[in-house]
Amino acid sequence: MKRLTLVEKILSVALAVLLILAGVAWWETAPPTLNPKKSKAAEVTATDLVDQNTYATAQRLMRTAFTPEEQTYGQAALRIADHELDLAFTEALRDAEAHPPALNSAAAAIQARIQKSQVLLSADQQRVNDLTAALAQAKADQKDKIQDQLDLAQSQMELDKDELDEANQNLVDSGGNPRQQIQDMVQEHAAQTKAQPAAAAKPAALDDQHGSIGKFRDWRLLRTKQVALEAARASALASAQALSTRRAALASGLETTKGGIPELAGQGAPTAQGPRTHEDAAALVGRTRAVAADQTILTLLNRRIADQNQLAGTYSQWAALASLQSQVLAHAMLFDVLIVIGVLIVLLLLDGWLQHLLDRPKLDRRQVETLRSITRMSLRIVAVLIILLIVIGMPSQFATTIGIVGAGLTVALKDFIVAFFGWLVLMGRNGMRLGDWVEINGVSGEVTELGMFHTVLLETGNWSDSGHPTGRRVTFTNSFAIEGHYFNFSTSGQWLWDELQVVVPIGRDPYPIVDAITKQVVEATRESAQQAEQEWQRAVPAQRGKVFSGTPGVNVKPVVGGVEIAVRYITRANERFSVRAKLYQAAVDLLGAKPAVTAPPATPTPTPTPTPTPA
Repeated sequence: MKRLTLVEKILSVALAVLLILAGVAWWETAPPTLNPKKSKAAEVTATDLVDQNTYATAQRLMRTAFTPEEQTYGQAALRIADHELDLAFTEALRDAEAHPPALNSAAAAIQARIQKSQVLLSADQQRVNDLTAALAQAKADQKDKIQDQLDLAQSQMELDKDELDEANQNLVDSGGNPRQQIQDMVQEHAAQTKAQPAAAAKPAALDDQHGSIGKFRDWRLLRTKQVALEAARASALASAQALSTRRAALASGLETTKGGIPELAGQGAPTAQGPRTHEDAAALVGRTRAVAADQTILTLLNRRIADQNQLAGTYSQWAALASLQSQVLAHAMLFDVLIVIGVLIVLLLLDGWLQHLLDRPKLDRRQVETLRSITRMSLRIVAVLIILLIVIGMPSQFATTIGIVGAGLTVALKDFIVAFFGWLVLMGRNGMRLGDWVEINGVSGEVTELGMFHTVLLETGNWSDSGHPTGRRVTFTNSFAIEGHYFNFSTSGQWLWDELQVVVPIGRDPYPIVDAITKQVVEATRESAQQAEQEWQRAVPAQRGKVFSGTPGVNVKPVVGGVEIAVRYITRANERFSVRAKLYQAAVDLLGAKPAVTAPPATPTPTPTPTPTPA
């Protein structure tokens, strides 16, 4: 295993740290729907006079309602939250009226400035009224002077009015005028509610997603929504509990306050303190109004508690519906998984059955390889298509989608497409099979692998050589079957013509040797010649009447040093070297045998002539 360098290790650590930081940042920037704890933190840290998080949560969850049932729950929750917010606004206004907050030093200074501005504005208004009346009664020669004074007074009044408005806004910003701040919030909420469309566009229903990917995405969204609904329910219950605690405290304080006012404690019975002064009566009226305001606030709190409890119940029912929908989607996804597993099992069984069926000895080996490759590839393509339709789902515009995807794939995968069609050509009648001896682009060898996109040869050198492998595997893209050409030296039985060459030296009679070698070749190739004739006859249907002969042919010619005998015979390609070696061995045995010695014709012996004897 290759060891990492120092730079690669540092880079890997840096990428891992960046990945962790990006994941943390992604989670921290997630919306409250995905991170419900964030919404709780927002509720806890809210500093507004009126807490609007209940309504904001209902608004956010309403946007995640898909089905009509969810729309019903979402609208109900939004309606209850809006009613509860209106009660909260009313309660806050009553509380601000009955119990105005104590002003701090900054707010007190602003309040003093407001009072001063109000006095100046009243004086300016009175001066403008006086000048307006004087202008109406003035003589013609005095009107211009009075008009100038009136314009100046009106300008001063506008300036004082702007200063008063600014002081009022500063008082609101500093928290010294909660009533005005609450009224601004009410107006803002009313404007937002009015700006919302009456019927928002409904998102796509969950049932429209037929693919497993779409179902998983919807299941994940439902689970996330269920967590958000549970968080909203817990928040509503917590708000109801807080309001109940506040109500109990207010009720206890209200009883104490009533007990401290004899007129209220005695239900208006006369007291022994004697007649009250005007100041005492005014104070009594103020305290009575405060008690009445607290009583109203107590009633509003009761209604808000009821709304929060009702809202919690609505969220609970909505969460139960989301849980049921997620269970249905999980069941559908498991069914898709069962279908995919079933398709794979059927594919394996069909592949094994076809392999067993095609292994019958009655079929030709080349036909078996062709059928096996085509059926196996067809089964795989069908299985992949079925699985893709289950996982991705049927597109809404199937024809358009197929056209666009097909055009894009044609441009991007041109070489692979041409190679695939080249494979179909090679699988045809005039193609090639495993074990064939072929020549592609000048490279000769035996086909060892015939894939869907490429063909692999075991190089054996030139065809006229001995045919031993060179040890190199040469890979070609199947596009050569369409864009180029190839040579296949194999027929259905891989028959070829081979040649045996023998030189008879001078001084030997070649004819007996020719007869003996021809006899040996005929005996060695008789069966192969008959099979080759039959296969050639079937391979060329258009020439049924033509007779194909596999009988060996003999050619004798004089050469330097003797007579050359060339015998051409038919043999299988994979048997040509063994057959040739056997025939050469027989030829060597014939040439090494001594020729038979024949006796020369008898020469008549002359009869000796008797020599006469002298007398």
